[in-house]
Amino acid sequence: MKLPYYEVSAFTANPFGGNPAGVCALDAWLPDSVLQKIAANNNLAETAFTIPRGNDFELRWFTPTIEMDLCGHATLAAAFVLFNEQKLDSKEVRFHTRSGLLTVSHDKELLTLDFPARPAIPCIASEVLISGLGAPPKEVLKTRDYLAVFASEADVRALKPDFASLKTLDCLGIIATAPGSDCHFVSRFFAPRAGVDEDPVTGSAHCTLIPFWAERFSETKMFARQVSKRGGELYCELVGERVRVGGKAVLYLKGEICL
Repeated sequence: MKLPYYEVSAFTANPFGGNPAGVCALDAWLPDSVLQKIAANNNLAETAFTIPRGNDFELRWFTPTIEMDLCGHATLAAAFVLFNEQKLDSKEVRFHTRSGLLTVSHDKELLTLDFPARPAIPCIASEVLISGLGAPPKEVLKTRDYLAVFASEADVRALKPDFASLKTLDCLGIIATAPGSDCHFVSRFFAPRAGVDEDPVTGSAHCTLIPFWAERFSETKMFARQVSKRGGELYCELVGERVRVGGKAVLYLKGEICL
């Protein structure tokens, strides 16, 4: 069996920047164990798998160790493949996922995700969180992930997390964020429990970041950077209980998986 396979760098126009995602465009679902093995073998933050569903598509995401409930960069990558490699003739693609119906539209090079907002609620910072991050945040909130807010971009860039400690926390991931020096806000994302110590660019984290910073800045449209080693750029908008996360993407490789 040969499966078409693509690797796409998302939230960047640089093939060596952004967040690389694997994309497998399938005709029908393979067993979950096979999907997980493919994702583990790819060893990327996420591999996306799609199958047709009428005029729409079903979409699932796997890290090297688990299936995810929501992933932004791999959704962007999957849409990029459908539009550019599978020649989907539409301005929008609709994905049926574990997080409900998600859409991705495109306007020239810019792809825009329409995702549910995930506002965070203030909480007390545990000693494990503080020691795991290596520095005390100004405030901490929580939704699916912890949101640790720092005073400056330099503080976020300087973090040297203890991933073994962060892995023991009762959440999927930890978002570190601060106001940006040349953008509205910056972030980093750590998810050792999902098998990804630091994710290069995290679209799903912006479901929490956008409502948080929209309230702080009293703005609904913002530009953000994820300041990982690879880095990424995100065009953000809060629309009621939804967020729009825009970014560019570029194909790095394509080939076949032989099973």
